Formats: sequence, C-alpha cells, structure tokens
Amino acid sequence: MPKMLKNLIKFVCFFGIGLLLIWLFTKDITADQWDQIYTAFRKANYWLVIPAIVLGIASHWFRAVRWKLLMKPLGHQPSTLNTFFAVMVGYLANLAVPRLGEVTRCGILAQYEKVPADKLVGTMIAERAVDLVCLLLLMGLTIVIQLDVLGAYVSQEIFQPLSRKLANANGGQLIIVAIGVLVVVLLLLWLLRRFARSKVAITIKSLARGVMEGILSIGKMKNKNGFLLQTVLIWVCYLSQVYIGFFCLKETSHLSISAALAVLIIGSVGMIVTPGGIGAYQPLVQKTLQLYNIPYAIGFAFGWIIWVAQTLLVIFLGFFSLVALPIYNKNRHQPKP
Repeated sequence: MPKMLKNLIKFVCFFGIGLLLIWLFTKDITADQWDQIYTAFRKANYWLVIPAIVLGIASHWFRAVRWKLLMKPLGHQPSTLNTFFAVMVGYLANLAVPRLGEVTRCGILAQYEKVPADKLVGTMIAERAVDLVCLLLLMGLTIVIQLDVLGAYVSQEIFQPLSRKLANANGGQLIIVAIGVLVVVLLLLWLLRRFARSKVAITIKSLARGVMEGILSIGKMKNKNGFLLQTVLIWVCYLSQVYIGFFCLKETSHLSISAALAVLIIGSVGMIVTPGGIGAYQPLVQKTLQLYNIPYAIGFAFGWIIWVAQTLLVIFLGFFSLVALPIYNKNRHQPKP
C-alpha cells in the first residue's frame, strides 16, 4: 500500500475518533447550556489571545533552540531558523497523524542541513523523554500543592481504573505477556545475527547506533544549563498561555496560577491521545475547570478558545514554514557576488 494512502487512512481514522469524541462530549448539552456557551463566546475578550499566541511562538522557538543544543555534541549545528521551521512542520503533521510530526521534522532537517536522520531521531527521542519527565514531575507537583482539589479526582479517574485492570489480570496472564515479550526480543536478536550482513540488518544496526548516539547526546552536552533553561522557558510559556487565557472570560479571570497548572497538565494528556487534542483536550479542560466551580458552559467555551488559538497558530506557522524553507535555503546557499 502506498505510503500516502496509509497516512490518509490514518488521518481519516484519527480525525473520525476526534469527531466522535466531540459528539459524545456535546450530545447531552441542553438548549439552555448552548445559550450560555454562545454568550460566553460572544463576551470573551479575544484581544488577550494575542499575547497568548506570542507566548506560543516563543515556546516553539525555545524548543528549536533546545533541539540544536542536542545536536551540537554530535558535531552538527543547523541554523536556528531551519530548526524552527522543521519543528513547526512537524507540529502541522501531528495534526493529521499522531507521531508523524517527529519523523517529518527529522526528515526536513536532514534534507536541508545534511544532518544524519538516524542521529536526529535519537535527539528527538531524547527531547520527548525530557518532556515526558517534565510532564510527570509537574503532574506530581500539581497534585501535591492542590491535594484537596485534585487528589480525589486523580484517584477516581486514573489510579482506581488502573488498579482494577491490574487486579483483573491474574498471574498467569502476566507471565504469558512477559514470555511473549522475551520471545520477540530473542527472535529479533537471532534474526539480526543470522542475517548480520544483509542490507536490512546493516540499516537497522546503523539506525539503532544513531538513535543511541542521539539519546546519549544529553550526557555529552557542555551547555547543560542552557538546555535546562530552554526546557524551563518552554513550560513557562505553556503555563503563561493558559493563565492569560483565563482573563479572556470574566468567569475564569479569578483563577490562580495553580489552576492554570492543573489545566495545562491535564489538557496536555488530551493533546497526546488524539491528533492535536481534537475531541479530547476540550472535555478534559472543561472537567478540570469544574473542580474549581467553573460552570459547564464556561469551561466548554474556555477549552475551545484555547484549543482553537493553539491549533490555528500551528496551522499558520506550519504552512508558513513549508513555504519559507525552500526560499530561505535557496538564498542562504546562493554564492556571494
């Protein structure tokens, strides 16, 4: 099956899931609630979306700079603009198919900066691992500092369902899964040794070596403080976007930075599970705001305002980057008169 057709099928499937989630989330909304939602949209102060968008652009720029820091120990220093353009095209691709963007941005930078794609994949994995650790740390911090508000919610919605699933899995099932994983690993190792000189095996080994080098680049960095600073700036921008967003609606303008942290963390889960968070980000944000006594209609409107602003920014910058990449690199490599 052609790659383009596969990606199209994936897009249709994931987009369909997003639409289904939106329908499930909105099907029980009453006529009175719809009136409240429309009123909230009408009275929102959309001028405050502008500084939130500026912070969004800054967060993407800091991500590009941080990615460059991971490449430096590998002997590569791409231009910041090319790195930024690659990041934005990657985000655009993620709107269509989850995780497609990671491969896309590595391919673009490899094309325009001649950086080995396998090493770029390694740095991308390292970067995502750092973001996951940050998300988990912030999640723990959010729960600890707001135990009275979030403790029961997290226990009921996350830990209890997880405990029930683990309890339903008996010892025999867990042993079978472990044996299955072990067999797959041993089989792969045997195949690599058996066909060690084949082109496929050589390609896999080369890719694995490049990925490992990319991951280990964190430890080889001389500018670890710079990497940490860029990471902090990324998350500060994310948090500031949500907090400024609170002032778009009168009913959420009193919420604290702690509430913004909760919205950021729980909303980030929604951005992960569906393309661009469609159908998942909005209900998660709305349910989070309910914990702070924000009415359903207001939480619904706020979730959509923030999501639409973020999504339109990614779409605009993504397509702009696609157009700008060949133009910037053509002028960049033109011989000087």
